[in-house]
Amino acid sequence: MNDQTPNHAIEDWDGYSAALRQRGREMNQLHPEMVKGFQALNAGAAKTTHLDAKTREFLALAVAVTTRCQGCIDAHVRKAKAAGATKEEIAEALGVAIALNAGAAWTYSLHVLDAYGD
Repeated sequence: MNDQTPNHAIEDWDGYSAALRQRGREMNQLHPEMVKGFQALNAGAAKTTHLDAKTREFLALAVAVTTRCQGCIDAHVRKAKAAGATKEEIAEALGVAIALNAGAAWTYSLHVLDAYGD
């Protein structure tokens, strides 16, 4: 963004991220073993031999959107940028998430017709 582009942010992501980190520290004090398990799960998922970091972050962002996880969006946008992802590449990955959500709505709509019966 340049000086002539107005900032129309929906969220204050820096403030949101800071608040999440603070709550994360609190959770770590309240339940350190659970936090260790969560961190181990994340570390294990990050160690892949067939996907590069940028591809993993595209997947994470698509899942974050479909599961509506703001904390995941915050974390994985930062990681995607650090892995060299462009805004255009992220937009294409999000297109997959949007199509998948539409596909899920389509499929579940068919379940509704099935539930209604003949």
